[in-house]
This record gives sequence, structure tokens and C-alpha cells, in this order.
Amino acid sequence: MTLVQLEYIVAVDTYKSFVSAAEKCFVTQPTLSMQIQKLEDALGVKIFDRSRQPIITTEVGERIVQQARVILTESKKIQEIIQVEKGEISGELKLGVIPTLAPYLMPDIITIFMQKYPNVQLQIWEHTTERIIQELKQGFLDCGILSTPLHESAIEEIPLFYEPFVAYVSEKSDLYKKKVLNPEDIAEEKLWLLNEGHCMRGQVLSICSYKHNQSSAGTFAYNTGSVETLKRMVDINSGVTILPELSIADYDEDQLSHIRYFKSPEPVREISIVTTQNYVKKQAVTSLKNEILEIIPERFKTKKKKEVMGFEL
Repeated sequence: MTLVQLEYIVAVDTYKSFVSAAEKCFVTQPTLSMQIQKLEDALGVKIFDRSRQPIITTEVGERIVQQARVILTESKKIQEIIQVEKGEISGELKLGVIPTLAPYLMPDIITIFMQKYPNVQLQIWEHTTERIIQELKQGFLDCGILSTPLHESAIEEIPLFYEPFVAYVSEKSDLYKKKVLNPEDIAEEKLWLLNEGHCMRGQVLSICSYKHNQSSAGTFAYNTGSVETLKRMVDINSGVTILPELSIADYDEDQLSHIRYFKSPEPVREISIVTTQNYVKKQAVTSLKNEILEIIPERFKTKKKKEVMGFEL
């Protein structure tokens, strides 16, 4: 049994295809198939059911692949030990970030992080929470930045900050006359929401108890995948939307005139770096955490007088 063979069976389990797995491992398909066959012969079991398309991992094969992922993760920690000894931070760091946070946090972080750690190849993907969790478990990502808690036993959460939610209100709305809002003020308004699959959608519904008022006259939801589209919908069609506060950092005076804060305790979302329980690249992840905390407003760093909105897909 070799680490290369374990990498091959993990790849086949992930992509459900010998051809795709070979491409991802940069070897020919016959080479990959031969090495997996050798491993199966040595173990005396079939790891994959080749009669099915896509390829199916057998019951015992699933347990073997699961252990193979653990072994490969542990083997990578040897390089981490060497980096710690040399005081170096280098290599790839694959990061997933939710779309409602990435445009407002990552541009500044990328600039600062890459200046301080030029030997790190930072790779960033904008994904939904569900996909980030899945790709962390599969080993495609090293860490994620998302809204927590997740209630996932296989995921470790490192809280970073607590981002307040604010309301963006149309001039045509009665709420525009108010200086601050109560969450229940929004229940009877036209509410613009993100699509299903975005964790912020569930958090917004939780803030304003919207689920309990869907039958109210004049209330409806328009679904989109963009925070900026939500704002645009309010500008053109009236109503209200809920935005994360980092998204309004570059608003001009006119745009800020539409912003209304909530009365204490203000609703917030907890933002965390998340990893698998047995993750590698601890130095790089810790460095990323520290750089994020450097640019986040101090008032975001405490839960005092804030109500944390729970995660909901």
C-alpha cells in the first residue's frame, strides 16, 4: 500500500470516474487503474464496483476511502512541521467564501495577505455554505469563511467577528421616516430576499419573522443571488431589504440615507473561519485569521448587546 495508491482511490471516489480521476492526478487512466487493482489485490477486497456508471464505491470501499483521506491528511502534516521549523509559510491555501461576504472582505485581505506572505498561493472560490462544507469534507478546500454556527460535527469553527445587519429602505416606504427600526417593523413590507441555498436568506427571515406573515396583504418575496441586486430592487420597486453592514462600506451619502439600523440588541451574523477537525496548513489559516481581524472594525469583535442570527440553509 502506497500514498499514491491512496490518492488514486480518493480521486476515483470523488469524481466517480477512472478517466476523470486520472486527469486530476496527472497520470494515464491505465496507470491509475493498474495501481488501484494492485491495492485491491493486496487487500483482498473490491473498493469500486466497475459495472456501474458512474463508478460506485463498495460498502467496504467507502470505509477504506474514508481512512485513506485521514492518512493523506496526516501525511501532509509532515510538510507543516518542516515549515514551522523553518519559520516559513508557503504553498497553496484553498479558501471558500460565501458570496454575501466575499466582495466586501476579500479584496483588501488579498492585497495585504499576499504582500506579507508572497510564498503562499491563495486560491479563492465564492460558493454557498452547503458547497463549502461539502468541498471541505472532500479535501478540495483547506478552509472556508462563512456564517456560523453550522452544527456540523466534522467541521471546526473559529469565530472571527459579528457583522450587524442593516435595513435598506425605499423612500416610498413608511419605514423611511424612522431613524431606527425594530425587526417586526419589516414584517408587512415588500421584502427582497436572496435565493434558497444562501444562509443569509434564513437569517433575514429569522430577523423579521417574515415566515409568519407571508399571507399579509402586499407582502411578497423576490429571489436573487446578489446583495447588490437586492438594493437595486428596492431603488426601483420600493420595499425593503436586509444587508450585511460590510456591504455598505463604500456607499455615498445618498445611498446611506436609505440605511436604517436596528434597535439594540441589533441582529448580527457570526462570521468564522471553518476547517475540518483534522486540518493541515494551520500556520497559513492562523495568519489569514489575524489579517482579517486587523481590518475589521473593533465593534464587530464582540457579541455584547447583539443577537446572533442562527445558520439556516
